[in-house]
Amino acid sequence: MASEGSCLEEAMLCARDEGRLTAGVYECAKIMNDDPDSVAFCVLAMDEEFECDIALQIHFTLIQAFCFDNDISIVRVSDAQRLAELLGDKAGQLEDAHCVLITNPTEGSWEDPALEKLHVFCAESRSCHEWVPEVSLPAR
Repeated sequence: MASEGSCLEEAMLCARDEGRLTAGVYECAKIMNDDPDSVAFCVLAMDEEFECDIALQIHFTLIQAFCFDNDISIVRVSDAQRLAELLGDKAGQLEDAHCVLITNPTEGSWEDPALEKLHVFCAESRSCHEWVPEVSLPAR
C-alpha cells in the first residue's frame, strides 16, 4: 500500500487536473460555509509562519472544528512549499497554500482510490485519538 503522503499527492494531482482544488483560508471557508457537502477532504499546511500567526491559528481551529462537525477528513502537512508545488497555479502566493480543499468529483465519475485510502487513514487515526494526523508529502 502506498504511503499516505503519496496518496495525498495523487489525490491532489487528480483533483487539480479536474478543477476540484481550492486554496486559501478565506476561499476554503467560503466553500465550507456555502456548500459543505461538496467538500471531500481538507489539507492544512503547518510551518514556521503558522506558529507566529495567531490569526492563522484561529482560522485553522475554526476550519478543523467545521471539518469535525461536517465529517470532512482533514490532515496536516509540514511542508507548505511542497504543497504549493502540488497546487501549481492555484497557489498564487505561498500564503494561499495554508489551507486546501478537495471537492467531490462530479456525478457519474470514478471514485478516487487515493482519496478513499486517505479517508480510511483519517478514520483509523481518529480511532486512536489523533484528530488531525500529519502526513509527509514525498519529496520531488
